[in-house]
Amino acid sequence: MYKSIILPHAKEDIRDAAKWYNIKRDGLGKRFTADVRETVRHIKQNPKAFNTRYKKISTAVLTVFPYMIHFTFDEANKTVVVSAVFHTSRDPELWRKR
Repeated sequence: MYKSIILPHAKEDIRDAAKWYNIKRDGLGKRFTADVRETVRHIKQNPKAFNTRYKKISTAVLTVFPYMIHFTFDEANKTVVVSAVFHTSRDPELWRKR
């Protein structure tokens, strides 16, 4: 299994989305973060199983929530780096400007 690194911008994406969901319904933010954790766990098991969308950036869609995890992986070091967690309706070019 690969190890994972979640970059600060991606952590901020997760926190912001969880706060928004908690405003909509108490406890929903916790379900969102659990969905992110579960998807990252799947990515760590086999990052090659996910689509490469932008050169070396792969993506994985969350199971329940309409969010996409953007990540790269290093085969030699067995590391997955999560760079963004974006709502699927947002412009994917936004994460590149970081």
